[in-house]
Amino acid sequence: MTETIFIGGADAEGTGEPNAAQELLLKIANRHGLVAGATGTGKTVTLQILAQGFSDAGVPVFCADVKGDLSGIAVAGSDKHPLHEKLVSRAEKIGLADYAYGAAPVVFWDLFGENGHPVRTTIAEMGPLLLSRLMGLTEAQEGVLNIAFEYADDNGLALLDLKDLRKLLAHMGDKEIRTELGKEYGNIAAASLGAVQRNLLVLEREGAEHFFGEPALELSDMMRTTTDGKGIVSVLDSTRLINSPKLYSTFLLWLLSELFEQLPEVGDPDKPRLVFFFDEAHLLFTDAPSALLQKIEQVVRLIRSKGVGVFFVTQNPRDLPESVLAQLGNRFQHALRAYTPAERKGVRAAADSFRPNPAFDTEEVITTLGVGEALVSTLDAKGAPGIVQRTMVRPPASRLGPAEPAERKKIMLSSPVAGKYDGVIDRESAYEILEAKEAKAAKEAEKLAAAEAKAKAEMEKKKARAKKTTTSRSRRMSPLQKAGNQAARSAGREFTRYILRGILGSMKR
Repeated sequence: MTETIFIGGADAEGTGEPNAAQELLLKIANRHGLVAGATGTGKTVTLQILAQGFSDAGVPVFCADVKGDLSGIAVAGSDKHPLHEKLVSRAEKIGLADYAYGAAPVVFWDLFGENGHPVRTTIAEMGPLLLSRLMGLTEAQEGVLNIAFEYADDNGLALLDLKDLRKLLAHMGDKEIRTELGKEYGNIAAASLGAVQRNLLVLEREGAEHFFGEPALELSDMMRTTTDGKGIVSVLDSTRLINSPKLYSTFLLWLLSELFEQLPEVGDPDKPRLVFFFDEAHLLFTDAPSALLQKIEQVVRLIRSKGVGVFFVTQNPRDLPESVLAQLGNRFQHALRAYTPAERKGVRAAADSFRPNPAFDTEEVITTLGVGEALVSTLDAKGAPGIVQRTMVRPPASRLGPAEPAERKKIMLSSPVAGKYDGVIDRESAYEILEAKEAKAAKEAEKLAAAEAKAKAEMEKKKARAKKTTTSRSRRMSPLQKAGNQAARSAGREFTRYILRGILGSMKR
């Protein structure tokens, strides 16, 4: 069984005499690693030869294809390639006698489902911490989101996709419900709730709705091997995803966290169960809150016991926190440029991270490395870092450059997960449950309003009847009333006559 991955050798001072081969021991590959260097110095090729080396050794690999050219790992190199002669010449210089072209078994993935099989997870699996980071929420707004998740759990409201979360937040916006939630979970400020809803809208516009839903990704589909024992390389097409850096980095962190949560402890295996390459790793730590940084550090430190190796790929080692860098035992440093004082400081820091080689000045060599060259230091069998070596990285067996669309399509059609994730499942969840509750409440309110209207109408009718009865009674008089009225009128006439006679009599006198 293969115990090492051949990284390269050295053309010492241009003499053509190969130096000792640089190899990575499989049994310490779960001690993590770093591939660093300026743009155009050969990081992607190093990632490619590492990924294919792990695959050949039977180790599944996950890597993100940010520029699109890593997809070439799925296609064998060719002697018709413009760089064929250079690749063969390099193989001879470093003593790679059995250099031959060959492809790695690949499964293409894509969050948007365009250049690979769709990748999804649910809102509930993502959790409030990562979702808050994805939406850029403040501490108060994150508190509101935590209450939303807690309320959903307590009431059996499954949060699967963005419409579920959107509906839940709208439901919580009702004044009476918000008051009740405040008594049980803590006060919810209307302004904070509104801010969460606005950030959710921004997230949707960035295309995150493609990522949330079902069927959710099963991690076992990223940890497959072929019938002949090769590890399958899962390539995530990130050419579009990288335009949403928070979504990109949060997805990869979610995937790493899920591996950490779901995989059992295996101690120190002879080879990793999975190797995870995190390209553009600086995006993971940019503007990350302290709680998230602690989670990243914890995962990186402890996931090695699950048999998972993590390799961060970035331009400068300083892009990563010291607490994370300290966990990366295998290092591949390509050229760095030093045009400013800050860049020179970065070069010095990178050089100081290696075990010195008395044959050269590491700090000086970092700035003079050619394309395809790297300073390499890997751990030995006891876990101690080796002396840094100036290394010419071996040429890849697979294609230098991207796979053609037709080649990609053919690979996807024959993929072991073809058809499994292509369709969307929309089962009953928070959205449907709350919609049904609101419809029922609206129907009951309508019935109550109709009953109140009917009762009011009956009351008005009773009042009208009572008024009519009173009026008619006042118009109908009994015989006694009539006699009394007649007597009163007669007396009035006699009194009038009496007065008139008195007045007229006095006038006559």
